[in-house]
Amino acid sequence: MPVITLDGPKMDKEKKAKLVKAFSKSASEILGIPEHAFVTIIRENEMDNIGLGGKLLSDKK
Repeated sequence: MPVITLDGPKMDKEKKAKLVKAFSKSASEILGIPEHAFVTIIRENEMDNIGLGGKLLSDKK
């Protein structure tokens, strides 16, 4: 059971569904493993919880 993990911004359900489908399809084609074998985990992060270059992303906007 391969696992695909994405840490990213908040997304609506439609975007999550598209990502899960695209990730599973691509990984299946590349690795030769059936799509249904893949588990995809999406972790949504607030901009206040991410730092880049010593500053919070929320302060960079």
